[in-house]
Amino acid sequence: MWIRFMIPAVAIILFLLEPEFALFSPIEWNGELFYFVPRFLILYLIFLSIYYNPKRAATYGLIFGLLYDVFYIDIIGLYTVLYPLMCFLANWTNKYIHQHLTFTTILSVLLVALMELVLYIFFHHIIHFTNLAFTEFFVKRLIPSIFANLIYLMMLGWAFKYLIDARVLQKLRELS
Repeated sequence: MWIRFMIPAVAIILFLLEPEFALFSPIEWNGELFYFVPRFLILYLIFLSIYYNPKRAATYGLIFGLLYDVFYIDIIGLYTVLYPLMCFLANWTNKYIHQHLTFTTILSVLLVALMELVLYIFFHHIIHFTNLAFTEFFVKRLIPSIFANLIYLMMLGWAFKYLIDARVLQKLRELS
């Protein structure tokens, strides 16, 4: 019974933890500043979309994307659109690849990289909020973010899969 509530509870916890982990950024290395952006929630939603229910993941993405827009960036609609879109892309891609944890991890990191690129294009080219050159963005933000999120997924991806599998098994028991 408690597994039913764990899926949204984990999403809430990850939503609240993202800005706390963002405080560790930037990191200085060899006199250069490197920024990493934790994307814990979207990675979790991608796992939900692949292993559990894509519509539920997109719904969570819509809700948490709106919350992210309201509380963190004050541009309503950006994350509200991107989070469900990444969930739908994960589900669509899932039809063509195997649902193995390794492939899911790689796909998740690639989708987060795509999301970061879309955000860069939006903030740099559309609303001209930043004047960060693409090479600087790529080297000092995208690559460190991908690396940090990959480490995060390597540590907790199996826990996500275990939780989602437990919920799927619970649902099957309720149906039979």
